[in-house]
Amino acid sequence: MTIDQIIFLVVAVATLIAAFRVVTTGNLIHAAFWLIAALFGVAAIFAILHASFLAVVQVVVYIGAISILFIFAVMLTRKDMRDQGPQLNRNWGFGAFLAALALVGLVFLVHGWSGVTKTAPAFPSEFDAVSALGNALVSPDAYVLPFEVASVLLVAALVGAVYVAYNRK
Repeated sequence: MTIDQIIFLVVAVATLIAAFRVVTTGNLIHAAFWLIAALFGVAAIFAILHASFLAVVQVVVYIGAISILFIFAVMLTRKDMRDQGPQLNRNWGFGAFLAALALVGLVFLVHGWSGVTKTAPAFPSEFDAVSALGNALVSPDAYVLPFEVASVLLVAALVGAVYVAYNRK
C-alpha cells in the first residue's frame, strides 16, 4: 500500500465514524459538531483525490456556511438545550435492518464490478478545471440561469430564517 492509500483509509474511517456519531448522539449540538467533522473528512478525501476546487467548496459552503447556519438556527429556536424526550424512534430496529440490507447490496454490487481495481487517468498538465468550471458558471450557454436561481433561493431562505427567528415584542 502506498502512503496515499493509507491516508485515504484513515480519513475514510474517521469520516464514517463521525457520520455514525451524527445519527447516534443524543445532543443536537454534538450532532452538528460531528456533522462538521464528517464534512471535513469528505473535504480531505476530495483533497487526496486532487479535486482541490471541490475540497475548498466543501469547506466554505458546507462547513463554513450550512453547518454554522444549522448551529445558529438550533441556538436561536431552542430555549432549553437539554433534550428531555426520548432519543430513539420505536422503529429504529427496522431502520437498522434496512441500512444493513443496503450495505450488503452495495458490497455485493461493488464486489462484482471490475472497475474497483482500475485507476483514473491523470489529467494533462495544461488542464485547468477551476477555470473551466468558472467559465461554465457564467457562460450564457451553460449554467448561468441555474446558478442565479440558486442564489435567489438562498437569499429567500435567509430572509425566511430571519423572519422566523425575529422575536416580536
